[in-house]
Amino acid sequence: MSYTEQTDTLRYKVVVNHEEQYSIWPADRPSPLGWREVGPAGSKDECLNYIQQAWTDMRPLSLRQPIGSEQLNPLRQDAGA
Repeated sequence: MSYTEQTDTLRYKVVVNHEEQYSIWPADRPSPLGWREVGPAGSKDECLNYIQQAWTDMRPLSLRQPIGSEQLNPLRQDAGA
């Protein structure tokens, strides 16, 4: 573990995009456009542990869905519009 990782006292939040790809973001900042908060806010390790448990298939949602699928992605902001 690097010195920076040992002294990182920032709080992070877990964010996910419409393709169900996960990331962490500083908790005191607004989520980036196209991303929404899910899971816990906490240390970097806590957030990364959550992502490791939740993100079991690294493929973007558009590659996991069958071609021509009529399923709506519940995470998409424009779903059903």
